[in-house]
This record gives sequence, C-alpha cells and structure tokens, in this order.
Amino acid sequence: MVIFRLLINLQMRVKALILFLALENFMLPCFTKQLLGVDCPGCGLQRSLLFLSKGEFVSAFLMYPAIYPMLALFAFLGINKLYPIKHSNTITIILMVCTVGFILTNYILKFI
Repeated sequence: MVIFRLLINLQMRVKALILFLALENFMLPCFTKQLLGVDCPGCGLQRSLLFLSKGEFVSAFLMYPAIYPMLALFAFLGINKLYPIKHSNTITIILMVCTVGFILTNYILKFI
C-alpha cells in the first residue's frame, strides 16, 4: 500500500513538473509592445522567471537584469514579515532603489 501511494505521489509530481515546464506556451503578451510597438519596462520579466525556473541563471539575467534585485527585495520582505529586522525600512528602501535603478537602466539601454 505504501509503494502504491509513493507511485501515485511520484506520478502527480511528474505531471506537475511537465505542466510547469510547459508554461512557456501560456505567457502573456506585452500589450504596450503590441499597441505602441515599443518595449515596456517590464518586458522580459516572464521569460526571465521561466529561465530561472529552468536553472538558466545567466540567461535570466541577460533577459531581464532587474530580476535578481527584485527577487532580493521580495525575499527580504518575506523574511522581514516572518522575523522583524531592526533596520528593515532602510534596507527595503535601498533594495527598492536598486530594483528601480536596474529596471530604468535596462529600459534606457534597450533604446540605445
């Protein structure tokens, strides 16, 4: 009976992994690019997350350089929610400025 449960659990995990890896077929299009013909500041974020999920860290950075500061910000906010940190406001502001700086720098460099 235990082996049967393990096989069912493994089968469910394999199906979930296959669905997760097939997310590339269900990505949302960029409406700004479709309507105006120019990239928005968030163009590349979905593909970058997909590269991260596949373990392609360099490709994720090349696709959307702001992915790592953004993940650091979200990770810090999550940890701060569970375990309050003394200077969390200062750290949050620094991470936010870094993230916005990366986003704007990437956006400006797309047009050069």
